Amino acid sequence: MNESQEADLVRRCQAGDEEAFRTLIEQYRGMLFGTAYLMVRDRGLAEDAVQNALVQIWKHLPSFHSKSGVKTWLVRIVINEVKQQFRKKKLSMASLEDASEVPSGQADIETALIRDEERRSLRQALAKLPAEQKEAIVLRYFSSLTIPEIAAAMNKPEGTIKSRLSRALERLNQILNDEGVREGREQP
Repeated sequence: MNESQEADLVRRCQAGDEEAFRTLIEQYRGMLFGTAYLMVRDRGLAEDAVQNALVQIWKHLPSFHSKSGVKTWLVRIVINEVKQQFRKKKLSMASLEDASEVPSGQADIETALIRDEERRSLRQALAKLPAEQKEAIVLRYFSSLTIPEIAAAMNKPEGTIKSRLSRALERLNQILNDEGVREGREQP
């Protein structure tokens, strides 16, 4: 979907067109759920956050101005819903979980085991990051947002986001090196 098609959908949504809203949300549903899930690591809580976010999105669409882009605006609402869940239920941000596919052959099994071990190590390392650094990593590398989009979604200056990402990546590298995960491997 190009920008003009998206802008047209937003205008139709703002006029109360429910079919346009469904189309717009379907475009981003996977990314929104993925973002929520990576923050809470609980399917039910992620679904609740996205559902609550969709209600807020529909409610506030008439006042949406395309200054930051619809994708950024949608992610910001999901992040706010997740944070609200944390406050209400006294939850802590969960580590990242990545479902793996079932391997078919011996070589595939070995490769899958290595990948699973790497994912486990990465999840453990990510769990050691401060919440704001973890959030920036999730948005950048798992939700594929750009630095300006993350800045808009987190309501922070781009320089702050760049700094958080840089510190988070340095810290992740340090943790993985300290745990021997990167021993014998080519360093980035």
